[in-house]
Amino acid sequence: MVEEPSAKRHHAETSDKRSNLVDINVPSEKHEYTRTLKGVELHGKEMLEIVCTSEPDKADEMMSRLRMKGGGLYPSFIGVDVEYTDEEKPPQMAAVLQLCVKELCLVYHIAAATKWPKRLKDFPREEKLYTFVGFSIGGDKRMLQESGLEINPNNFIDMQRK
Repeated sequence: MVEEPSAKRHHAETSDKRSNLVDINVPSEKHEYTRTLKGVELHGKEMLEIVCTSEPDKADEMMSRLRMKGGGLYPSFIGVDVEYTDEEKPPQMAAVLQLCVKELCLVYHIAAATKWPKRLKDFPREEKLYTFVGFSIGGDKRMLQESGLEINPNNFIDMQRK
């Protein structure tokens, strides 16, 4: 198995407004990869498909699939989690974003990517179609915002508070 690069800090920078992608600066850590894991067993009965990627085009494709998966539900519930860079080496930033709808999961390696996919950038801002659900998500929302991705606060449920 190929060893993936460590998560490094970065600062979001917006690219040309006409582009579908938004540049982020990841000093010497650009590493495009995609790994698809099918048939990942969950609790002995459910099977997941997990796509881990740092490629913006692949993430856009997965965002389309996540939208279709949740299409029959209104609003769709999307599981969300964020992993961070090393807190011992500030500034701490979002390194990995995980989104799941039913048995389909996207793991987007922010720290290894060079761009925010447009669909991923717009998706969390939807007002009525999606409800994002996570556990202890205050830090996750803050880290994503500092990394250039903002989730609509009205559509975010923190399971720790429920």
